[in-house]
Amino acid sequence: MLTIPLVFALAGNGTWMAYALATVQITLIALLIGALGRRSASPGSLYSYATDSLPPVVASIAAWALLLGYVATGSSIAGGFVQYSNVLLKSFTGHTASPTLLVLLCIGGAAAMAYRDVKLSAQAMLWLEAASVACIVVVLILVLWKNGRHLDWPQLRLQGSSISSIRLGLVLAIFSFVGFESATALGHEAKEPLRTIPRAVLQCALGAGAFFILAAYAEVLGFRDTGLAFDKTDAPMHVLANQTAVPVLGIIIDAGAMIGMFACALACITAAARILLLMARNGLVPIKLCKTHSRNDTPHLAVVFTAIVVLVPALVLNALGFSGTDIYGWLGSFAVYGFITIYGLTCVALPLQLKKQGALSTPVLVTAILGGASMVMAMAGTFYPVPDPPYSWLPYLYFVYLLITLIFFFGVRHKRGTAVGRIEDLS
Repeated sequence: MLTIPLVFALAGNGTWMAYALATVQITLIALLIGALGRRSASPGSLYSYATDSLPPVVASIAAWALLLGYVATGSSIAGGFVQYSNVLLKSFTGHTASPTLLVLLCIGGAAAMAYRDVKLSAQAMLWLEAASVACIVVVLILVLWKNGRHLDWPQLRLQGSSISSIRLGLVLAIFSFVGFESATALGHEAKEPLRTIPRAVLQCALGAGAFFILAAYAEVLGFRDTGLAFDKTDAPMHVLANQTAVPVLGIIIDAGAMIGMFACALACITAAARILLLMARNGLVPIKLCKTHSRNDTPHLAVVFTAIVVLVPALVLNALGFSGTDIYGWLGSFAVYGFITIYGLTCVALPLQLKKQGALSTPVLVTAILGGASMVMAMAGTFYPVPDPPYSWLPYLYFVYLLITLIFFFGVRHKRGTAVGRIEDLS
């Protein structure tokens, strides 16, 4: 819910439209992931699909892009955790905690759980998040009820918005969905993975899309008469809960949001560690990272490494004095580039894989073309119109990151080739 005000700052009354477009894009990708998921259930599936169907250098880009997506998301979530934790602390005690301490608590706690066993803890957090989402839905319904049964024409007419502003908001709207495909990272750990994983991914895309569209519409409508700036409010749902005379729901929502941030950090560390495990097996990172714990059966070294990489950006930005909202928005936007890349490459990988199997159909090909084109448009939207710094710097930082990974890839391959040549000479 912290993302919607950030989208509003860019898209204004077109916020709901940005989420509607994002829902269409993500649904296309979900359909493709589902088609792949019905044929493969290996852990780290999106990366596995790319390595199975794309040339090695492109598969390497897919791996590093997906890893960046999860790591940057985890760092951004730490900023959101700081924001909601301090909102709650201020409500109850009138004081706030050190952002650095809260970041360490969030990432350190999530890493400890991922190191041991995420199943039991994840189930408990899912129930708590479900209660928070239920409270959010109640507040949104009360907001709509309070404002009468008439339509909000300024929003429906996109008053004050433009195609350019909606395109800018679209990138952050996509960030609200990132990780919707995380069920693919479980692979054979899921029950009946070839059936349940594709269904879970599609349901997550459609359900989240409907929820975000409703939330964006209701929140923009509800804030119109508050006299407060929607994009400058620390806890928008808390404000709306007070407006609808149920302040207790605001506290529950804020607590649920804090727990949700922690759960998301846990999910990001878990998924990134599994991606690192596969990358280690394929020689893209040190082979030690594919080791699993003798007792917990988790990729413990990959978890520790991931947690450190997730922790550093959040701590550095905190030390520089930036707020939790800034960290959430900047690193979240940066993460989107990784997900756009992997989703776009998925649109290429599926037709190639099905063509090899002689199972490529016209509907799947059309879906892949539309999904790929939508990802290209989303990426292009980050270049023009040019957003304000630091958002305008992010695409260039991302391309520098990809360049570094390519140099690393060719360096590793050259070393392997040299080593093989020496062995052949000795023989």
